[in-house]
Amino acid sequence: MFPVVYSTLSIEAIVSQLLPKYGIQFPVACQFWHRGLSDIYLVETPIQPYILRVSHHHWRTREEVDFELEWLHFLRDRHLPVASPIHTKEGKLSVEIDAPEGKRYAALFNYALGQIPLGDLNATQGQILGETLAKIHQAALDFQPQYQRQALTLEYLLDESLKAIAPFMQHRRRDFYFLVEVAEEIERQLQHFPKQPPFWSICWGDPHSGNVHFTEDDRVTLFDFDQCGYGWRIFDIAKFLQVSLRTGMSQKVRESFIGGYQSKQELTGQELSSLQAFTAIAHIWMWAIGLQNSLIHNYSRLDDSYFTQRLEQLKRFLTKDWQLF
Repeated sequence: MFPVVYSTLSIEAIVSQLLPKYGIQFPVACQFWHRGLSDIYLVETPIQPYILRVSHHHWRTREEVDFELEWLHFLRDRHLPVASPIHTKEGKLSVEIDAPEGKRYAALFNYALGQIPLGDLNATQGQILGETLAKIHQAALDFQPQYQRQALTLEYLLDESLKAIAPFMQHRRRDFYFLVEVAEEIERQLQHFPKQPPFWSICWGDPHSGNVHFTEDDRVTLFDFDQCGYGWRIFDIAKFLQVSLRTGMSQKVRESFIGGYQSKQELTGQELSSLQAFTAIAHIWMWAIGLQNSLIHNYSRLDDSYFTQRLEQLKRFLTKDWQLF
């Protein structure tokens, strides 16, 4: 067999071999819905829809997947609005798949009610999302995991990200040295940042308006916790800001999100003053993740404009008026 780094699974095989492992009605339809860091399938049954996620071989280990699924199950048991995983008939949260490239892991989720906010979040939805994130951080302090997950440390978020970016900037050494200097300054600023509860919790890792559904009466459900891990709670706030600033979300909504968070769990002055640094970290981390994903799926986008755009965005995050953009 010719070596493979990524394969697309047969929908027919998913329906006939994988979905029967779950105690759900036989699907009337199964569609390959989205290719991202994992493959997402929409599974429709006569009663309700589900989401099937199949991890990529290069992205997650079985233990990392099971940490996330165990945590989501914990949050659902505490009545927090997350799209929760469904156990197989054997009581497992994930199913191992022998793909051509190696082991991959599937998980079936309840479908999140509602839809992604049309035209992005409004101020009320921003506040609700902030409140919900604070409750999740609080609940996470009581979580006792059976499995291990990569922690969102500075070494992982910054140092490992720079290693991933470096090979693609050999022809732009000055720009890469700028990146290194930024990372070194951030690490200097945060070297004594507290790493204990409540500052250190479990982060969602990817809080933004594309990973939440709202119903018409503003009931929220959160999903896509694939980037979760132990980390600083302020990093989740910064990750929301990083995406929001990049996509042009209004300042009013961003302030509502932070206000909603603080109405349930107050952030310290030290945390708030570190937001700019953590937002830059989130940008560099997502740059590295996007780069690694493009290597497999879409190398054509890695031209000079790709790197120029991300450098300019980072420079804006480092300006005095960074939150006004």
